Amino acid sequence: MCVRAEPSRIEVAPEGVVSINGRKVFSIGLTLPPAPDAKTPSGKLALEEFHNAGVTFIRTGPMWDYVKDRPLEWNDEWFGRERAYMDAAAKAGVWVMPTLKELSTVKPGDAEQEAKLRAVIRRFRDHPGLGVWKGSDEPQWGRKSVESVVRAYQIIKEEDRNHPVWIVQAPRGTVAELRPYTAGYDIGGVDVYPIGYPPGTHLEGPTENREISMIGDYARKQRQVEQGRRPFWFTLQIAWSGVEGENKTLRFPTFPQERFMTYEAIINGARGLVYFGGSLPSTLSEKDRPYGWNWTFWERVLRPVFEEVGAKSPLAAALCAPESKFAVKATGNDVELCVREVGGEVFVLACCGDPQKTAKVTFSGLPAELGQGDVLYESPRKVKSSDGEFTDWFGPFEVHVYRFRRQ
Repeated sequence: MCVRAEPSRIEVAPEGVVSINGRKVFSIGLTLPPAPDAKTPSGKLALEEFHNAGVTFIRTGPMWDYVKDRPLEWNDEWFGRERAYMDAAAKAGVWVMPTLKELSTVKPGDAEQEAKLRAVIRRFRDHPGLGVWKGSDEPQWGRKSVESVVRAYQIIKEEDRNHPVWIVQAPRGTVAELRPYTAGYDIGGVDVYPIGYPPGTHLEGPTENREISMIGDYARKQRQVEQGRRPFWFTLQIAWSGVEGENKTLRFPTFPQERFMTYEAIINGARGLVYFGGSLPSTLSEKDRPYGWNWTFWERVLRPVFEEVGAKSPLAAALCAPESKFAVKATGNDVELCVREVGGEVFVLACCGDPQKTAKVTFSGLPAELGQGDVLYESPRKVKSSDGEFTDWFGPFEVHVYRFRRQ
């Protein structure tokens, strides 16, 4: 595989996806990855396996030392580790998203903190493996001041205009409370982990939706926060603190659950997806533990999902396209959809958030000249559109992806 030698230029395209050296990409990320030189159980380099499945980014940077049970920070030890990740990423065809962690906020006038942040940015800004800077994590819930988040962002942009800043908020706070933070990043985000015992413990409040369709609720909320001025990425679950550790019951999403959450996030405006928890030590089986990553979940769930929405999927171009001008509607309040056009093709992505009902759904408002359409990933099944309408069955938390070609 050819090793990238030139620094990358990554920016947010008008469609909301990122453009990497001029190529638009619907971003797929993993946090946290295994070691830079880790291999799969079959002996393949892990980062190459991720790249081949359509992964774009891996989230790196100091986080937690599970062996010594201590937080990690930006220091000489981690500088070497981060460079190893960037070297490996440039070789494998992916890009890193280093978290700035303790340097992600800077109080105005804090010269020492500012100098440390500038030093990290300068050290890595021209590395061909660098993709996106990960800013303050869940700052609203963590009560980080807006001023400190914005000041850190200003410093990053002063030092590096070629890589955007991404910030993830917790599923907390109101739209009004979250919106001021938008001045401190280029790409917004939210993390929501619905799967656990009991379900929905990642959320707060007794009246919230506890079904996996909460993904759509929070995607629509984040869309209100961004007001169309910035894109957002949705962080979805592999595993999280609510299902690992003492007095917790380990539980992972199934393939249908992960697939539904993935598409519901996309349908409701996410322009990138990140999947969290593949490296949590207490969630790894005896088979996976030596490799530092949950390859069992990868094979059963994640790679099949990425084959549908990753950089090498049949949907890749559609996921980078703007929203269609066609006002397509579906009967029933529980079916959500989005429409994308690529050349002479029209794609309809639809999912059903009803946890119990199975029903026929009619779609209307499509171009009248469309005829037969493929139901992607359900071959050889097809649907027939007539005068801009077609009908199909939807079960609980079911997803269908349709591709029509103009006649």
